[in-house]
Amino acid sequence: MEIREFLPKRFDRLNEQLQDNEAVLIFANNEPVGVNRFSQDKNFLYFTGLEIPNAKLLVAKSNGKISIKLFIERNIPERIVWEGAKMYPEEATEISAIENVKFLDEFNHEFSTSMAMFAIKKLYVNYGNLGIDKVLNDRLIFVRDLRDRNPQVVISEITEVVRPLRQYKDEFEIEQLQKAIDITGQGLDVIFKNAKAGMFEFQLESMLYNEMLSEGFRHWGFTPIIASAKNAATLHYIENEMQIADNCMVLCDVGAECYGYSADVTRTFPIGETFEPRCKEVYSEVLATQKELIEMIKPGISFIDLNKKAVELITKSCHKLGLIKEDSEVRKYYMHSIGHHLGLDTHDVGTRTSVLEPGMVITIEPGIYIDEESIGVRIEDDVLVTEDGFRVLSSNIPKEVEDLEKIRKETLS
Repeated sequence: MEIREFLPKRFDRLNEQLQDNEAVLIFANNEPVGVNRFSQDKNFLYFTGLEIPNAKLLVAKSNGKISIKLFIERNIPERIVWEGAKMYPEEATEISAIENVKFLDEFNHEFSTSMAMFAIKKLYVNYGNLGIDKVLNDRLIFVRDLRDRNPQVVISEITEVVRPLRQYKDEFEIEQLQKAIDITGQGLDVIFKNAKAGMFEFQLESMLYNEMLSEGFRHWGFTPIIASAKNAATLHYIENEMQIADNCMVLCDVGAECYGYSADVTRTFPIGETFEPRCKEVYSEVLATQKELIEMIKPGISFIDLNKKAVELITKSCHKLGLIKEDSEVRKYYMHSIGHHLGLDTHDVGTRTSVLEPGMVITIEPGIYIDEESIGVRIEDDVLVTEDGFRVLSSNIPKEVEDLEKIRKETLS
C-alpha cells in the first residue's frame, strides 16, 4: 500500500472544506540544526507524503476547483558533494502525485500571483501557537508581514480546516498506526521478558528503543514514560532515571512512530514474579474499568459519555479500595480524561467532546494513582471505531493479570 494512492482523495476532501476564494499554505518543517534528526510537519506530511525540509504547499480554490502547487529546494551542484542531492521535482511528483512542482526561489512570485488570480479572501496557514515570550518563527513572521501588506485577507490557523479530514483515518493511515503499535508491542514484550529489580528505568527504555531501531523505526511518537513505584503516580514523569526496587510495579507509556503516525500504549506490570496483593487490587480495578469502557465504543458515543462513565467507574473502585469516603474526592486519584484522538499527532486533531464515527482512532486509558502508597496504574489501548463497534489495534499486547504474571515467572525462574 503506497501513500500516493490516497493523497488525491485527501485533496478532494480538502476541496470540499474550502470555499471559493480561499487558500491553504502549509510549511514543511525546517532542516534541523546540528545533529538533530528531521521530523516533518504533520499537516505537510498528510497532504504530500514528503519527508523533506523547507518546502511549501499552496492550495487555492476558485470556481469549485483547487489549484495545487508544491515548492521544494533547488539543487546547487557545488553543494551536492557536501550535503548530498536534494529531492528533484520528478521524485517529488512520484511520491506526492502533485504535478505542479516548482522551486522555493519561485515562491514569492507564484504566491502573489495566486493570491491575485484566485482573489483570495481567506488563507489558512499552519502557524501553530507560540507563547508570548517566544521568538517568532518563520511562519509567524510570514503571517505578520502578509497581514501588514494585505489587511483585507483573513488569516486563520489551519487546524480549523484539516480537523474534519485528519480525524478520519484511511486505510493507509490505519496500516501505519498498526505497524507502529505492533513494534511498540514487540518492544514491550522484550521489557516484560528482561526487566529485573535493580535495573534503571532508562535501561528498560533502551530495550524498547533497540527493538524499534532493529526493525527500522527511528522515531518515538512522544517522549517515553518508564515509571517505577512512586514515579508512576506522576502523570508526565519522563526522567526515567530511578533504579527499580523489588516488588513494585513499572508503568510504561510508550509509542513508536511509523511514517509520522504514533502508537500510544500503556502497560503496567510487576517487577517481581507476581503482583503484590495491594498492587493487584488496584490493577484489577483499572483493568475492569478499561474493559467496560472499550465495550461502550461505537458510532454515536461521545468522549463526554466515555469520560462520565470513567469517573463513575473509578469512583466506585476508589470506594472499594478504601481511598475515598466522598465521591468528590476521586480527582485526587484520577486526574485526567479517558483518552484522545490518535494519528499523526499522539494527541491528534479532534476534540475532547467528539462524537465517535467510523474511521476515528482513539485511546482508552483509565488510571488510579496513589502517591502515598507509591502505586500508579494506567492501562491504555488504541482503538479504531468501526461501522458497528470497535477494533482494539493493540489487542495483542498482554494486559491480563495471569498473562503478565506468566511472562514474569518464566523470566525470573
